[in-house]
Amino acid sequence: MEIDVTQLKGRPLGRVLVKMGHITRDQVHEALDVQKAKGGPIGQILVDLGHIDEKTLKLALAFQVGMQFVDLVGADVPEEVVRLIPAQMANAYKIMPLKYDAASHTLEVAVASADNFRATDDLRTLMGFNVVTRIADPEALTGALMKYYDVEPESIGDLINEMAGDEQLTFLEDRGESIDLDTIKAAAESNPVKRLVNLVLWEAIRARASDVHFEPFEDEFKMRYRVDGVLYEMLPPPKSIAVAIASRIKVMSNLNIAERRVPQDGRIELLIGGQPVDLRVSVLPTMFGESVVMRVLDRSQVSLDLERLGMRDDDLRIFRQLIQRPNGICIVTGPTGSGKTTTLYAALNELNQVDTKILTSEDPVEYDIDGLIQVAINPDAGLTFARCLRSFLRQDPDIILIGEIRDLETAEIAAQSSLTGHLVFTTLHTTDAPSSIARLLDLGLEPFLITATLEGIVAQRLVRVICPRCKEEYVPTDEMLGQIRLTTADLKGKTLYRGAGCEYCRKTGYSGRFALFEIMTLDDDQRDLVMKKSSTNIIRDAARKRGMRTLRESGLLAIFDGLTTIEEVVAQTIDEQMMEF
Repeated sequence: MEIDVTQLKGRPLGRVLVKMGHITRDQVHEALDVQKAKGGPIGQILVDLGHIDEKTLKLALAFQVGMQFVDLVGADVPEEVVRLIPAQMANAYKIMPLKYDAASHTLEVAVASADNFRATDDLRTLMGFNVVTRIADPEALTGALMKYYDVEPESIGDLINEMAGDEQLTFLEDRGESIDLDTIKAAAESNPVKRLVNLVLWEAIRARASDVHFEPFEDEFKMRYRVDGVLYEMLPPPKSIAVAIASRIKVMSNLNIAERRVPQDGRIELLIGGQPVDLRVSVLPTMFGESVVMRVLDRSQVSLDLERLGMRDDDLRIFRQLIQRPNGICIVTGPTGSGKTTTLYAALNELNQVDTKILTSEDPVEYDIDGLIQVAINPDAGLTFARCLRSFLRQDPDIILIGEIRDLETAEIAAQSSLTGHLVFTTLHTTDAPSSIARLLDLGLEPFLITATLEGIVAQRLVRVICPRCKEEYVPTDEMLGQIRLTTADLKGKTLYRGAGCEYCRKTGYSGRFALFEIMTLDDDQRDLVMKKSSTNIIRDAARKRGMRTLRESGLLAIFDGLTTIEEVVAQTIDEQMMEF
């Protein structure tokens, strides 16, 4: 296909298609008339009119942005070029490497659509190449991928074996901290290191991991990822490449690779399988090198719908009543990683209407949500929750989210915000809902402010779900029942389940997690108890008499529903009866 793309770049799409010989000027005018009458992209109109097909439209759009066409039929790509992009990445992004210039670090690739720009962006981020993109026939591209990548997916073990013979990496052995910056840069840019980091991230995201850990120890280097709250270890690479891996991740997240003495934080944005994935990077200097943890924020795995949080119908009704209040404070409490942020985002998502202004202060901002004004806390620059809140009140908000109440100043401003007619959402770290009252009192917040502003507290825990593929009935032992204060008589007419363990759930018997909730609302009697500074046990007992379902009781219902196991509920919830002693 001999077409001078330089003559087509930036031209109107109709002109491009005329130059390509696919339509006439009269057909362009016909499409323009339709566009004036009905609107819509002219390319799609030409397709609807039957003048061109989708393949021609994609090709014309590529020429319009200056992309050259490459014929992949019979193309011969050197093996060393093919190996620059892992099979998983090439197939997921539908991208075929063609040529590589080592001097300029430039990789020429073929794609089937000009709008696949995020693939080339991620290729730059993940692999560090300067990328030149060509357009190819979609069928020919699929054929090339099958020809060159129809092999067993590359494994971490294969890469580690390859590293053992890489001169650039073996040079790092026994060097300790005495490595110059140029050597570190070269190691971080080595193809095996880039492919290993890329593959580890790919495997972690595919396994729905929440965190990926790269940890240096005295005699080894570990790579682990956390799935459903549990850490799993990968095949460890040689300890000598720890500095190369840490440096590679720092390059990807725009951190300073020359600085290895202080902690650093960064962020990487990717598009994996068409879904946006953010990686929050934390680098911590240790005795034996830099420990790197990457928090995976996969928006496709997070449901911001209250209906899908797992609340029982009565809990959902109470929670909706809480978040619809015109003012007051609603607290979501639980340990780190218990899903508090997801619950709050789901609430804000439901309240996010055109007539409502919502401001959030977060440390850090985990998910960008259209319609919300989100501020990232930066204590190093003096931007604390308290300072942010004082500015919020001058921004005319209806609803405010405070990432966490950590001190008296923040608590007092939150209370004042509520008293001046704002609905305030926030979080605390306590064991259950009633304990939040004691926590606020410990911070120094006056009881009258708590009773005047606090509307409700939601405590939550995440428990693992029984794997649906290996789910089986079983009869628990008396010892297991004793852990959750049940007897054989309590199980009459009920069936308990567990996961036998299969390949799908990595032999764990669990796949995914859901939340248990404990919701405590404050009425006049509860407020009287707060004013008297009554103990947490008294407040808890009063709430239970009013119908509050505790976390342990929510867990029992989940066990009887066949969603989780006794072991999970015992591990994640507290026996309230034991707390009374």
